[in-house]
This record gives sequence, C-alpha cells and structure tokens, in this order.
Amino acid sequence: MQVNQEALEQLKGFPEDRPVFMLNYLNYKETVIETGKTGKETYADYMKAAMPFFEHINADIIFKGTPVGTILGPSDESLWDEVLIVKYASKNEFFKLMQMKDYPRELRASALSDSRLIFCK
Repeated sequence: MQVNQEALEQLKGFPEDRPVFMLNYLNYKETVIETGKTGKETYADYMKAAMPFFEHINADIIFKGTPVGTILGPSDESLWDEVLIVKYASKNEFFKLMQMKDYPRELRASALSDSRLIFCK
C-alpha cells in the first residue's frame, strides 16, 4: 500500500502535545491463501500479535465495529468489513509503533484485500 506523503507531512506537523486518532477502514480477504484462514480470522491473529506492541506505547483502541449503512453518501457502494479507531497520546506514539522492528505489519497486510489508515484530529 502506498503512503500518502502529503498526509504524512500533515501528521509530522501536528502538535506533539495533542492526541492523534487513526481510523482504520478494513476490507478483509475472503481467504488468506497461505493459511487457509479467513481474512477476519487472520486479522484477529494480527490483533493478538500486535497488542503487546500497543502496551509498550501510549495508545488505546477506542472503537471497533462493523459498518451497517451509509446514511449520507452513495447507497450503491458496498461497505467494508470493519472500522477500528486507535487513540495515540501523541503523534510520537504512533511513529514509535511504526518503527518497532518486530511489529506484525505483514500479518495485518495478509488479512486485508484493501484498507485505509486515516489520520484524524
């Protein structure tokens, strides 16, 4: 997945003393070929593997849920599988996580057919 450099620069310029929220919009693979598990099962494995990393930084998962219906917007677009919102105490906590060597990013990627990571303030 390609990094949006403009959004990354906005995040880098965000004040250090304010919390950062990351909205994860997730579309799971039907089947992960390497394991035979579903994308949802694989993402659950990723969450278990990722939790120790979140425990070492100041971040909390504040919402996890399934999109149900589009109230405003195109009604013919298929909704993705899940929304996850993570609150980081600061942008630095997010960058710490991204720099952790053994963070299970490949497991996350293997679970998803598409995703969005959206920086919110």
